[in-house]
Amino acid sequence: MDRETGRPGTGLRTGPRTPPAGVARTPRPRLAQGVPGAPTPPAARRPRRRGPRLSAAVGVGLLLAGGGVVAVDRLGQDRAAPAPLTPAGRALAAAGAGRPAALADLAALIGERRERVRRAPADRASWAVLGAALAERAARSGAPGAYTEAERALQRALAQGGTPDVRALTGLAVLAAARQDWAGAVRWGEAARDRAPGRVGAYRVLLEAYPGTGDAEGADRALERLRKVRPGPVAEVAAAWVHRERGWREDAEATVYDAAARAATPAERAAALSRAGDLAWERGEAETALARYEGALRAEPEHDGAAAGRARALAGLGRSEEALTAWARARAAAPRPGYAVESGELLLALGRSAEAADHFALARHQAAALARDGVRQEPVLGRLEADHGDPAEAVRLLTEEHRRHPGPAASGALGWALHKAGRSAEALPRLRAAVKDGPNTARPAYHLGMVHLALGERGAARRQLTRALRLAPQFSPLHAERARRELAALGEPAWGPPPA
Repeated sequence: MDRETGRPGTGLRTGPRTPPAGVARTPRPRLAQGVPGAPTPPAARRPRRRGPRLSAAVGVGLLLAGGGVVAVDRLGQDRAAPAPLTPAGRALAAAGAGRPAALADLAALIGERRERVRRAPADRASWAVLGAALAERAARSGAPGAYTEAERALQRALAQGGTPDVRALTGLAVLAAARQDWAGAVRWGEAARDRAPGRVGAYRVLLEAYPGTGDAEGADRALERLRKVRPGPVAEVAAAWVHRERGWREDAEATVYDAAARAATPAERAAALSRAGDLAWERGEAETALARYEGALRAEPEHDGAAAGRARALAGLGRSEEALTAWARARAAAPRPGYAVESGELLLALGRSAEAADHFALARHQAAALARDGVRQEPVLGRLEADHGDPAEAVRLLTEEHRRHPGPAASGALGWALHKAGRSAEALPRLRAAVKDGPNTARPAYHLGMVHLALGERGAARRQLTRALRLAPQFSPLHAERARRELAALGEPAWGPPPA
């Protein structure tokens, strides 16, 4: 998520003042008035104050006294104002509410818990908190080595014995999802959900993991439960992506914009605006997408997803040099191989083949480093090999990925690899399924159009290539131009009478 949440009420209920019918009211004992030693009743009359009174609706005011802040309750009694949360405390509170923490706060929490477990190695709760924080940072930074450190801390929490700590279970689910081990994410996420059905974190992971295993109904159930447990931005960001996977674009847009408007923290707002940018980009609105991504980066400058989205939008607007600088920013925020592939394709579209080859080599190097840390890289490597390397290797990688995680995305990726390997007839049913069952986006339509073209099906090719460019005219600096060239070569359909 989502993945970001609104805040529930206090949960306190006030019953009726009048007792139900048939129930006698118990008389309240009178407290002695003016008797030495007698307790002072809470509602005892006091001399009427002159001057302004505190509003009963607000209940608490703040007075400056001696340069400090003192809270004054409804009865006019001074009480200490709550101390502001430390950065580590803010990160812990965000985790408890199901919201993303600011990365600086997350780092502070990690430092604090490392010190705690150093002093008390048997502190299971601190190991669980440390592992969960490390898992979140690994998922958001993509740094090699971060995943292994998180796993060690989480396993240390479970190794202490006793009832498994739900934070450790959720952390393991987050870690599995970050490694693109969707089956593992479902297993750990369901364990966390069953252990504590009222906590938000498990549902956020399951909403990402169920589609990876091809379980659309599971995602629907998780979303319904999340909306009951924690209505608000976290549920709406998650709902937007579920709607997007179904092709319900208008529903996705409505929910994500509502989430951005209701976000309680900068990190929460950045997550919602970045998703809003993704949706705008996929429907071909590069200017709108750019504005959303830049808003997300103002809220959270380290948000790598927004940095990558901004680079795509700039490239789509023809601002290529700015886009390359933006891609460098995204790669610095998170060394994800997919970012190097996309920046390499922009360079290739600009005719800078040698630089593009360097970026593709960087992507392979980053993928190898992440694979050593347990992060699966078949999808990005399959795409790289299909378009810029060895298509037969792409088929091997993506066949294994589809076996583990069947679904529209894996089916479409495998279909494209089969086509690039010269097996277009085998590719066709897989790409049809990806277009039919997956999100309504440009790249699968482009892939299907190119397969129809290879099979000599000119009418079907024209329809799908036109559809791809109508959905997003600049969906790729490399492939969108290829789609336009092929459409121009196909020409207009013949409208004359059928042959006799």
